[in-house]
Amino acid sequence: MASKDSAIGSQPFLQELFRSALYKPRQGRMVRQVTAIVVWAVAGVGAWRMHELFLISKPGGALGYLIAVAVAGVGVWLGYRLVNWPKFADFLISVEAELNKVSWPTKRELIRASMVVIFTILFLSILLFLFDFVWKFLFSAIGIA
Repeated sequence: MASKDSAIGSQPFLQELFRSALYKPRQGRMVRQVTAIVVWAVAGVGAWRMHELFLISKPGGALGYLIAVAVAGVGVWLGYRLVNWPKFADFLISVEAELNKVSWPTKRELIRASMVVIFTILFLSILLFLFDFVWKFLFSAIGIA
């Protein structure tokens, strides 16, 4: 006999689109909110670009705005439902749990590690420039390049 959680988690996304309930609302809030905001931003930019590219040159600009707003609204609803789809919400909840296990560096450690990376990149770029310069000089001296 299947439990309630597995029965809820097995519903396809299409059925989840028409629900308004939140799935585990107190768990994974930060990751779910950031994910929803990113999906909403993509939907908003997509609606704006669609309006700008396809509908602005045609007569009846009000219809173009209405379609763009409708597309943005559908994107907002899809983003809201996506982060509350049980399978995806459980994934986001586990992502936040794993992020809480990470030992984040202190500010001093972050600055030191960044300086090591920056100096390593500078050193390697200078070294590659010198190799390139030497090989170019040698090849031009023997008439290859």
